[in-house]
Amino acid sequence: MGHMTFLVGVVIITALAFDFTNGFHDTANSMATSIATGALRPRVAVAISGVLNLAGAFLSVEVAKTISGGIIDEGSGVRPQVVFAALIGAIIWNLVTWLRGIPSSSSHALYGGLIGATLVAVGAHGVHLDTVVTKILLPAAASPVVAGVAAWAATKAAYRITAKGTEKANRTGFRFGQIASASLVSLAHGTNDAQKTMGVITLTLVTAGVVVPGSNPPTWVIVSSGLAIALGTYLGGWRIIRTMGKGITEIEAPQGFAAQTASAAVILTSSHMGYGLSTTQVCGGGIMGAGKAGRSGRVNWSTGRKMAYAWCLTLPAAGLLGGAGTYLADQGDWGIALLAAIGIGLSAWIYLVSRGKAVTAHNVVDDEPVSITPPPPSPASPAPVAA
Repeated sequence: MGHMTFLVGVVIITALAFDFTNGFHDTANSMATSIATGALRPRVAVAISGVLNLAGAFLSVEVAKTISGGIIDEGSGVRPQVVFAALIGAIIWNLVTWLRGIPSSSSHALYGGLIGATLVAVGAHGVHLDTVVTKILLPAAASPVVAGVAAWAATKAAYRITAKGTEKANRTGFRFGQIASASLVSLAHGTNDAQKTMGVITLTLVTAGVVVPGSNPPTWVIVSSGLAIALGTYLGGWRIIRTMGKGITEIEAPQGFAAQTASAAVILTSSHMGYGLSTTQVCGGGIMGAGKAGRSGRVNWSTGRKMAYAWCLTLPAAGLLGGAGTYLADQGDWGIALLAAIGIGLSAWIYLVSRGKAVTAHNVVDDEPVSITPPPPSPASPAPVAA
């Protein structure tokens, strides 16, 4: 058996840093609609989400095993510096999309980084392409559609069931329903996304010979991964919360409840089956479906297109970053040190840029509401003449 080295320790710390960015990048998935409708105050929402993400990390290890022994061939010669390069690529992509307020997939950033880094390091035989197709690409294509259709149907049913209820009773009922469904999404997020970091750390330990191939994540890995994603969740990715809560549709409580319930069902089912899908794509699809089934039926498809572009770009972009990082790390200790410096420097620069127009719990639902193209003017209301 091998032993822990300085590089392995650095990779573990970097993996937990990615887990932290995953937390604040994906807080919007569970809490954006509850914050947008006023069912929960912003700080209360992210606190609940953080606790439940931590709890969810202990419920399953199936997704972690998909990462550590499913996507990457543990015996192909993958080394800790390869995992390090993959993580740097995933973190940079997460921060770039967070800065732009784009709900891209943290999961696909991680997968892309790992795949790109492994291809450069050991070649195509180091990647289980059949697993990539069946447990990543196919769920990526199907999950937002399934969640969107389910949310559309649930929204229609919710409006129909409550049509004869009083406004006060409906508002109270859906408020509690949103709190329950948002909590379920947070728990589901912990069972899926926290496990991805567990899988990466376990893969690192296997490549270093610390644990045997096929091992479940050690308890300390589960605890540290759960704490990292919970802390990131509590700090709140307010930029993405604004996009998810206000940028796709003007969401009402029944829509929020339906979108969250549908998303939680899809995420929990996929976690049980070991599918490493994107919770961002699931929740984004759910919100679009709920928006289409709402009273106005209006969805800001411009935002939807930007999200779709980001979803399509994330795997290859993170793969290129991970591959380039691996090429640098393979140059020796100086290459690994330079890669670390680049990662820290870019992260610090992105953070400083973000402070120029900060989005916080205080203004997350106040500024820049959803911009939805209005219907064409009626004959009685002629269109304004351009100046």
